[in-house]
Amino acid sequence: MTTTRDHIVQAADTLFHEQGFEHTSFATIAEAVQISRGNFYYHFKSKDEILDAVIAARLERTRAMLAQWEADSATPQDCLYAFIEMLVRNQTSIMRHGCPVGTLCNELARLGHEAQEGANAILDLFREWLREQFVRMGHGKNADALAMHLLARSQGVATLALALRDRAFVLREVDQMRAWVASCAPAGATATAAAAPRRRALSSSSKGRK
Repeated sequence: MTTTRDHIVQAADTLFHEQGFEHTSFATIAEAVQISRGNFYYHFKSKDEILDAVIAARLERTRAMLAQWEADSATPQDCLYAFIEMLVRNQTSIMRHGCPVGTLCNELARLGHEAQEGANAILDLFREWLREQFVRMGHGKNADALAMHLLARSQGVATLALALRDRAFVLREVDQMRAWVASCAPAGATATAAAAPRRRALSSSSKGRK
């Protein structure tokens, strides 16, 4: 059952992504949830409290998503492909507002906000999970460097996607990232293809949504 507090956190999560934490007010969140100020303050006394709740919710969703990718994937390469394909699945949102994780981390760093460490924990979670996939592929001591390379490239693509609003650019980068992951696989290894036609279909279905 979704509670009023859950609705507040969900609305704030969306607004922090679309407008930024700094430019989202209590009043804006309360209006989005359509509750009175008194009811609002019953659940949260400050915007920082809401931010902490949003970060906790994002961490929980990310853990669940990573677990689902592992459950759905036959190989560590497939897990990495699932991570890369996230750029296509969320392409419309990314081109409008950027990556929700990266944009929040950057904003909190710029503000010198004490919640920056908590927000960075989501990036750390991705890093650790990606590192584990490369370990499973046999890369051992190089696994963390490979994980950071893939994470950094995905964040770079998201940043340029927001700036350029170029769908073809995103698809080209995704293809190159997939090819790089394939080149990292041990000799003779096979992976289930997260087929390009399926990705193209996903992209096509999002066209027209601005």
